[in-house]
Amino acid sequence: MTNAFTQASTTIAFSGARPGGPVANVQASDQSQADNHTSDAAKPSICIVAHFAYGAMAGGKGGHVGGVEWQTSLTARWLAERGYAVSLLTWDEGFGPETMIDGVRVIAMCRREAGLPGLRFFTPRWSSLNAAMATANADVYYQNCGEYVTGQVSLWCERHNKGFVYSVASNPDCDPTLPAMHTRRERMLYCYGLRHADSVIVQTRWQKQSLAEGFGVHSCLIPMPAPGPDDAEFVAPPPPVAGQARVLFVGRIVPLKRLEWLLDLAERMPDVQFDVAGAPEETSAYIEGLMARAAGLRNVNVLGRVERGRMAGLYRGAHALVCTSEYEGFPNTFLEAFSHGVPVVSTIDPDGLIAERSMGGVGDSVEGLTQVLRGLLDSPGNWLAASSSARSYYSQNHQLERVLPQFERVFRSAARRP
Repeated sequence: MTNAFTQASTTIAFSGARPGGPVANVQASDQSQADNHTSDAAKPSICIVAHFAYGAMAGGKGGHVGGVEWQTSLTARWLAERGYAVSLLTWDEGFGPETMIDGVRVIAMCRREAGLPGLRFFTPRWSSLNAAMATANADVYYQNCGEYVTGQVSLWCERHNKGFVYSVASNPDCDPTLPAMHTRRERMLYCYGLRHADSVIVQTRWQKQSLAEGFGVHSCLIPMPAPGPDDAEFVAPPPPVAGQARVLFVGRIVPLKRLEWLLDLAERMPDVQFDVAGAPEETSAYIEGLMARAAGLRNVNVLGRVERGRMAGLYRGAHALVCTSEYEGFPNTFLEAFSHGVPVVSTIDPDGLIAERSMGGVGDSVEGLTQVLRGLLDSPGNWLAASSSARSYYSQNHQLERVLPQFERVFRSAARRP
């Protein structure tokens, strides 16, 4: 661990991407489509670093499960099904040193709470990450979500001549002020990893432009994958009936998701049922107040954590998905809703797609959201048009077999050649 920290402290200020970094490899990924069907023996082994992903791999029955975790577990399974040797590094959640799930080798790092405050950053957290990466011994390492771990993974890959692919998960990770990173150490490590990745993947045009202008980093725009009914399985949903409309909120109950805005909507629209699929991650006066307020509203049903297998039923029963977040990237929940023909009403609009394609509506206040949602639910014609547009957009851009082969090509291009 001392060597890792020494290298970080002496090289992390270097701002230029290494030769063969994002610029070269994004171009290579565009040129490698014909290389997609080679033998299993020629396929690089791939390790995904996702500390919180065990819950998603295990079916959503425990641990933190967010959009990043669902996407990484989905990608891991897809690659394993196609003959890749895939490993996944997560916190130790009691499954032993390693286990196999759906053909994916899940390797434990330390427990999240292990170690002494202040020291645990170095050991056991960083040291166990290094050890797990060595155990995986992959050709390419993939990490999704901007944080200090981005730099730690990049440093290890540099020392061991391994490929590294980083994927942006949220808009603040593309802002040069890095507003979601609160320590100099975290910002320095993240910037090092961002600038030294072999390839950087982004979700939106805005993210691509922001990385280029704010960090001088070239990136590859790939739509995010989302499971959903295929065209043969999909059944177009009917529009809401007056007095029977249902609105769905999906997400963690944390301050940045602003559940209080949803409760404000519920108070203004007592004839609409609001279902909340999510649970608090910690207790606080803020959380306790929200939960008490929700319990007092007759048209709000807090479902708590919902297992993955039940989510499709919730989407099929909803007439709109509402997002009240301060910021996001391109939420998986949007794509899942679109896959079922469910319009989205939101405070954020990735690349302006919701407004541009009339897939719901956008509002920057409770009053604005109320107006948009009411106009959608009270007009069968508007609702049917938004539903059809949402499903069409999903089918054309986010079905697994349209998206994941693009990730596969990037991983293949990032593998170092002897």
